[in-house]
Amino acid sequence: MVISSDMAEETNPNPSWYTAKRLLALFCIINMLNYIDRGVIASNGVNGSLRTCTEGGTCSGGSGIQGDFNLNYFEDGLLSSFFMVGLLVASPIFASLAKIHNPFRLIGVGLSVWTFATAGCGCSFNFWSIAIFRMLVGVGEASFISLAAPFIDDNAPPDQKTAWLSIFYMCIPTGIAIGYIYGGVVGNFLNWRVAFWGEAVLMLPFAVFGFVSQPLKLKGFGSFNKLNDLSSAMEINHTDCEDVQCLDDNDCLLSEVPESEAENINEHAEVNVKKKQSLLGRLEPLHEQLKGVWNDLKILLVDYVYVVNVLGYIAYNFVIGAYSYWGPKAGYDIYNMTDADLVFGGITIVCGIFGTIGGGFVLDYVGSSIRNAFKLLGGATFLGGAFCFSAFLSKKLYGFIPLFAAGELLIFATQGPVNYVALHCVTPSLRPLAMAMCTVSIHIFGDVPSSPLVGVLQDYVQNWRETSLILTSILFLSAAIWFIGVFLHSVDKSEEDSKATGTSLLGSPHQTPLLDGTVEA
Repeated sequence: MVISSDMAEETNPNPSWYTAKRLLALFCIINMLNYIDRGVIASNGVNGSLRTCTEGGTCSGGSGIQGDFNLNYFEDGLLSSFFMVGLLVASPIFASLAKIHNPFRLIGVGLSVWTFATAGCGCSFNFWSIAIFRMLVGVGEASFISLAAPFIDDNAPPDQKTAWLSIFYMCIPTGIAIGYIYGGVVGNFLNWRVAFWGEAVLMLPFAVFGFVSQPLKLKGFGSFNKLNDLSSAMEINHTDCEDVQCLDDNDCLLSEVPESEAENINEHAEVNVKKKQSLLGRLEPLHEQLKGVWNDLKILLVDYVYVVNVLGYIAYNFVIGAYSYWGPKAGYDIYNMTDADLVFGGITIVCGIFGTIGGGFVLDYVGSSIRNAFKLLGGATFLGGAFCFSAFLSKKLYGFIPLFAAGELLIFATQGPVNYVALHCVTPSLRPLAMAMCTVSIHIFGDVPSSPLVGVLQDYVQNWRETSLILTSILFLSAAIWFIGVFLHSVDKSEEDSKATGTSLLGSPHQTPLLDGTVEA
């Protein structure tokens, strides 16, 4: 007896390599590599410095990207924004494609683009060439950030979901910090281009794994092979019906015309039907897909819990994005840190690890709910902002470091709870789009404009202390917005049937395949 591939997939849905902890470790490493790249381009060793000239006419050649391409602060800040443009455009596209293609395969596609683009950054020859490659890096990262968190949420133990998400998002500050150190060392001792080539080599095995390994299923999405087979069968039946109707009409017409003209009429009719079917066949799936995405977006826009969560995250990310990009430069200028990459990298690693994991465990301990998550988000952000503001008021480095470390510890405690809210205030089939649009929003209104705007502000005030204080005050706005969420009526929708949204395109409305092979009825 021959067993079809679809039947084999049903009887053994889990890949041989799969365990929940192994999946978490795999995604953590990939996420860390993504954010190492963010730290690398912000490090003084890779980003470099401008060419400077003294009053006596002695000029230095500059260093890194800024020195080689002679970029001012605004152009330098735009490199971060170009990355975000690619990320923002591609995120909703990958989220919508997840309904018709296996999400695990889409991650493999994105990682392949990322690997090519980071290698290209090391080969760039002017501002526009590196800007284009930075945009492609964003495109490559888009598939992973949209789809990885739902996979982790599906496979985490029920009483540790926030903790697992926190471990995953812990890789953001840790990756950025390692990027500072790695970029500083490689840029200073070798060349800034080598840092990008090293990233590409490290990511290549994971890109290959995304294609050659047996893919995983995502909760709320059914078998993609079955869906394609069903769509093909429906299309064939629809075509057959149209052909029968057309032939019946032709038979009626042919009975009234001479036999010599009947063959021509029949031939022209068949050609017209094929042309019509070909055109409609190409446009109808695209139209239905766009219509489904638009309906999903309308659901997200009227979800007040989701909107408040994203608005608070936007203000938060405006500050964090500028911190990560301009932090080493500000520290070097304010406190004359010759090793600013190492100092900011070390603080971010320690506080990122303990703060992010701590925030997740605290929420699980007090009870994982959307309301409790908003309480933790508002409180941690307000206190963290107060410590960071006090740090930049300090005149001495030994006063700055402990205050800033305490602030970052509290600020990073928000990573698990904010993503918990984003995943649990929507139904399973909406999670990829919810994560994608959250990412789009926090970047297009957050760190995309923050890097160049802070650069413009610094060009105007010429004082990194004042610039940093103005920037840090925005954290209090973020805390106020998240406190609003405490008073909203919130419902955990993560276990609701995907049919409730009216937009799920995959699988049976009453059966949701889970990763462990069971079926949720």
